Amino acid sequence: MRRFQLSALALGIAALAGCGGSSSDGDDAAAAQPRLTMQITATQDFPGSYGAVGAYEKVSGTLRGELDPRDPKNATIQDLQLAPVNSRGMVEYATDFTLLKPKEMAKASGILRYDAPNRGNILTMPNPSATPGDAVYLERGYVMLYAAWQGDVPKSNPERLTAQVPVARNPDGSSITGAYRTELVPSSATSTMALPGGVFNGTMLPYAPASLDNTRPGYSLTRRINETDPREPIAAADWKFANCSDSAPFPGTPDETRVCLKQGFDPLYLYELVYEAKDPKVMGVGLAGLRDAVGFFRKAEKDSEGNANPLAGRIRHTIGQGTSQSGNAMKTFLHLGFNQALDGSRVFDGMFAHVAARQTNVNTRFAVPGGGGGLRTDHTAFGQTAPRGLDKDYVDGISGRNGGVMRRCSATDTCPKFFLGLSGTEFWQLQGSPALTNTEGTQDLAQPENARVYYYASTQHGGAGGEASISYAPSRNVYPSGTVVHFNDTFRALFIALEDWVTTGKQPPASQVPRVADGSLVRPEQVRFPVMRGLQWKVGSQLTDIPAFNYLARHNDFELLDFGPQFRPEDEAGIAGIFPPRQTGRFYPIMVPQVDGSTGLTRAGIRSVEAQAPLGTSIEFNYVNSERIVDLTNLGGSYIPFHKTQAARIAAGDTRPSLQELYGSQQGYVQAVRSAADRLVEQRFLLRRDADAIVQKAQASAIFE
Repeated sequence: MRRFQLSALALGIAALAGCGGSSSDGDDAAAAQPRLTMQITATQDFPGSYGAVGAYEKVSGTLRGELDPRDPKNATIQDLQLAPVNSRGMVEYATDFTLLKPKEMAKASGILRYDAPNRGNILTMPNPSATPGDAVYLERGYVMLYAAWQGDVPKSNPERLTAQVPVARNPDGSSITGAYRTELVPSSATSTMALPGGVFNGTMLPYAPASLDNTRPGYSLTRRINETDPREPIAAADWKFANCSDSAPFPGTPDETRVCLKQGFDPLYLYELVYEAKDPKVMGVGLAGLRDAVGFFRKAEKDSEGNANPLAGRIRHTIGQGTSQSGNAMKTFLHLGFNQALDGSRVFDGMFAHVAARQTNVNTRFAVPGGGGGLRTDHTAFGQTAPRGLDKDYVDGISGRNGGVMRRCSATDTCPKFFLGLSGTEFWQLQGSPALTNTEGTQDLAQPENARVYYYASTQHGGAGGEASISYAPSRNVYPSGTVVHFNDTFRALFIALEDWVTTGKQPPASQVPRVADGSLVRPEQVRFPVMRGLQWKVGSQLTDIPAFNYLARHNDFELLDFGPQFRPEDEAGIAGIFPPRQTGRFYPIMVPQVDGSTGLTRAGIRSVEAQAPLGTSIEFNYVNSERIVDLTNLGGSYIPFHKTQAARIAAGDTRPSLQELYGSQQGYVQAVRSAADRLVEQRFLLRRDADAIVQKAQASAIFE
């Protein structure tokens, strides 16, 4: 491996000799600076030309760096002191990166936008040919940076960004072992399931069992239908760490990455596996590596071998963004203090945690950063314990702990301008309301001055894009799946508002959230939907009846969990020793957005054009169509169109207005769309280019046909 030492001026790294600790290499090692090398592996043209900025290119490569385990700025990293060190006393790591930059850097705007990969995948690479609005970032001269932070992502395809982090070892070099838990959720009948398991984490690199002998203490496999059902133990003789197949039936071929069940895994059941794992990755190194990678691209002129930083001297502001799991990771990055660079400055001037209600399990022993949240799965998994409140003085009355996401950055004056975006799913499934209320659910929280919270009204977690995005599989979901109301256009406008706040100080729009004070944020049992029935949806070539809407008030509870005395819940860090976690019986109140009694769309938040000029009711949840599984569709919403005429909706007993009553004619609908778009542009929740495209789409539609 080639290594080099960046100058203190380049990375702004103060001398570490006074940071404490010692090294077997003496004073020279104690005074050494962390090294960072950059290797560019490919440079290729990016399609298109973007206004005055012109052409872009895509640059790919790897950064290889070091962390000083004696530096207090790295002290929050779990097991860093147990990571192997090189001859200089440094812990090594590597991270893949991709840059999208103007070919002529003199035309760059000075903004470096970092987008955190989601489980190694780039979600936000601009694609103006598919989404014309994405061109706005390139026309404004952004440099887009994607760099890996998650250390258990396999290199399953060349586009996936991976990070290499060390494995912790005992002082004598032997393997560290400890309790580990995962959930195996089969989508179809199968004899074998791959580790690490889970709906969201299934393709990541697993933690191997310390022994394949599943009769050892601490090993168990159970099953249950619903998350709250009692666990049914499965005898050790009926399952093995093995791969089973037609040619190698149970007990199969021993395999530390798979589990084989004698009678097979039944998709009706949720399986929970607990075992003694070995060789925990020091996963928190990925966050420190991200900190230093952004610092390099922002400030360094070149590496110590003389290789030029391709952005040298052109970056003035940095804005970090993450979506869903990676948005949770950005909040964790901030909460754990990594927005303070090694020279004490801010890493990110602005940060946007998009559809990100929680934090990420990236800094425990045997961390699982790829986990997610559904009603059956990951309900009692990690990611739940760190504070939801943003303010440094946030008080958690349930746990008795104080201090929110911005506690550390407030102490070091390194907090960014911060946006938090929430879809409806974040309330129903991902326990988002504690970010907005006190822990009794009786009072709205005042957010920090440097923060804005935006709720995208009547949306699902993954966004949508018109009726063409709706699908219907009655055997799986009760109602047509998806929401016509979406936040894709809203996000672009908000990102530009965040840019303005960071670069010029122009205040962004005020937070837009449902509130306890005005009755727009309520307990689930208080939501009152209109009557919706008598409609059909085309499934293939056949019209299928949509069941009358039946509101069941299902939602994901949020219980205070106990993972044991070595776990630090306030930081989502430490060592978990109780699996499954002990349930305390103390619950955070879950609040959800109240709906309009006429249309069924939610009342508060940023109401996009599709919510202000609707063609139906976008609902922020859906139900699994099963008599035995009590479940919400995972991270998905539902859609029930309006009747076209007043006579049809009255005959069906639907209390919502018909399209005829709302708009009168196609021209009336287009005018309603235009008026809504103009309002949103004025409010800075929609860019004019996107507004014009929405109006053109409405003009081309035929809603009464």
